[in-house]
Amino acid sequence: MKPTLIQVKDVMKHKVDFVDGMKTVKEALDEMQHIETKTLIVNKRHAHDEWGIVVISDIARIVLAGDKSVDRTNVYEVMSKPAVTIRQDMDIRYCARLFERFGLSRAPVVRHGEIIGIISYTDMVLKGLCKVTT
Repeated sequence: MKPTLIQVKDVMKHKVDFVDGMKTVKEALDEMQHIETKTLIVNKRHAHDEWGIVVISDIARIVLAGDKSVDRTNVYEVMSKPAVTIRQDMDIRYCARLFERFGLSRAPVVRHGEIIGIISYTDMVLKGLCKVTT
């Protein structure tokens, strides 16, 4: 039996929070509207720049555990850049392998160079595996 193709776009979260890297962590968290993604995408500064990413666990690890102030720590001090991005049409099995290889828990999803969503292990397992078995 041929495996069912489930693409990243079929299981990703569509709502994304974008933030300026110069904002403080407090400002970024206050502006965050889509808590369920546990992710902030750091805007590019110019056409040849790359996206950055901040996952809530990065803030816990760097700011909270590092005993830093959320009011005096900027997003750029916490972000990972460049962010590893995932094509919207990638098979979730390959996406899971990519996550494993690079130690990712979530990543921005792109279409034509623009971010259109966020994918996580949770999305792949809870939404993806359910589609395979039904």
